[in-house]
Amino acid sequence: MIVRLATEADLPRLPEIELSAVDAFLTTSIPPGPLSTVTPAEGWRDALEHGTLWVIDGQQGTPVGFLGAHRDRGELHILEFDVEVGHQGKGLGRLLLNHVIAWARAEGLSEVTLTTFRSIAWNGPFYGKMGFVEIPDADMPRHLADTLKAERARNLEERCAMWLIL
Repeated sequence: MIVRLATEADLPRLPEIELSAVDAFLTTSIPPGPLSTVTPAEGWRDALEHGTLWVIDGQQGTPVGFLGAHRDRGELHILEFDVEVGHQGKGLGRLLLNHVIAWARAEGLSEVTLTTFRSIAWNGPFYGKMGFVEIPDADMPRHLADTLKAERARNLEERCAMWLIL
């Protein structure tokens, strides 16, 4: 499996991957409605142009997962991280995330942040195994507090913000 920067040709595939990844939530208590709205291909153009959009190719060289992020000052904030449901549980997400963390370190960034579901196994606990910790309210950066507020307004409860200090 190859992790690489996304190309223009990959953009149409990203909404398909994101929508497929939603299927994993069907067995949870998370209501699927708020999760079924995916980012359109053009919504990833900024990350593509700034070099913060990565894909992991499957055996046929077609992306089966992606991670899109936003770089601001010394932080890389993960906006979306998905692996197609049929490719989950094979270590591809871990491979992709490790690649992005190594890139952030090489770039001299101080932290990687994200918001996620606190207790779903492939969310909060997965990130915890990768070294991320939940951000205490007292240390919560304003932009992450605003993100959590917007997510909760979309009925995405039990969300938390996490960071990995590099």
